[in-house]
Amino acid sequence: MKNNRHTKILELINKYPITTQEELIDYLRADGYDVTQSTISRDIKQLRLTKTLLPDGKYRYQASPSAEKGAKNNFNAIFSSSVVTIERAMNTVVIKTFSGMAQAACAAIDLMAFDTIIGTIAGEDTILVICSDVENAAKCADDFQAYIA
Repeated sequence: MKNNRHTKILELINKYPITTQEELIDYLRADGYDVTQSTISRDIKQLRLTKTLLPDGKYRYQASPSAEKGAKNNFNAIFSSSVVTIERAMNTVVIKTFSGMAQAACAAIDLMAFDTIIGTIAGEDTILVICSDVENAAKCADDFQAYIA
């Protein structure tokens, strides 16, 4: 659960200019994570998040390079242990996972910010990956296949 939460935190701070722990808690709760301030405080410390200055004078959370490296390691672990099959159709890739693992694997995909991916949707055991075109979908499927081989 903690690895999934850490992956989600890194995804959120990359997507939104989160400036406070309270904001981070609100985003996590909106995504179904029941967290407390003390849990978030520990997570921030464990992920080695820092605050950087924005042009408007506010500070936002940002992942350190070591946190990003940890996220990539988490991606490998989550993805390779979750995925059952990978199929491509036109500009989409359909990934079947073990039951209950699709959302964690999908969050890991989103965090990796692959250039070939426009968006993802996760269910209980299926992830739909939408790519910009057929060629990018083929590359994406091949890349994903390499992670589970």
